[in-house]
Amino acid sequence: MIATETMTLQRDGGRAFDAYLARPAAAAKAPSIVIFTEMFGMCPHNFELADRYARRGFAALVPNLYWRAAFPGEYAYDDAGKQAAWERLAALDIDMAGRDIVTAVQWLREQRFTNGKVFALGFCAGGRMAFVAAARANVDAAVSFYGMGIAKHGVEFAAVKCPVHLHYGLRDPHIPRSEVDAVTELSKARPGIEIFLYPDAGHSFFNAIRPGYHAASARIAGERLDALVGRVCPVTASAG
Repeated sequence: MIATETMTLQRDGGRAFDAYLARPAAAAKAPSIVIFTEMFGMCPHNFELADRYARRGFAALVPNLYWRAAFPGEYAYDDAGKQAAWERLAALDIDMAGRDIVTAVQWLREQRFTNGKVFALGFCAGGRMAFVAAARANVDAAVSFYGMGIAKHGVEFAAVKCPVHLHYGLRDPHIPRSEVDAVTELSKARPGIEIFLYPDAGHSFFNAIRPGYHAASARIAGERLDALVGRVCPVTASAG
């Protein structure tokens, strides 16, 4: 059994920093995972992913990093929605988002039902946020899938102290090979940062409901993800 709820992590005037939480209903001291969404915002498949992790014994939080935007909700996956999502993403203040990430991670660590371990997982724009969590929020591990713009954080690579996995599809139209190469170069002095490349995969290759889903690459990436989670944030019998 799991328990789910939508909550407010912070308020600023009339705006609320909302988040979705899923956790084992009877678990004590569970490890945590914070899930950063694609640029479309908080979508049902993000909540379903959180629910799946809760069933595995994690406290899973999906924070809305677009809560300060004029439209903080979910954009549709169509041409109009994509354009609006790109514009909202371009306007996102990364430093403010970074502070919101710290707030979300600290909130998880302070809960009676968590054990203090926090794992960051992000996709697309959220993949970049997972890296930010590693650099600024002291998470225990982070995994980024097709994270756009990580190379912009060159000076922050030295701040990463936890294991980090960065997954890229080499057929991704939104992430040029120059970006992947730049991230690879920046990671050379950071043995805890591992980069995984998937020659046949494009953007959203890990998301089974998107046209870009690539089952073979997703399977390999999922195995790598589970291995890291199991090593850094294992679920104990009492939390499962």
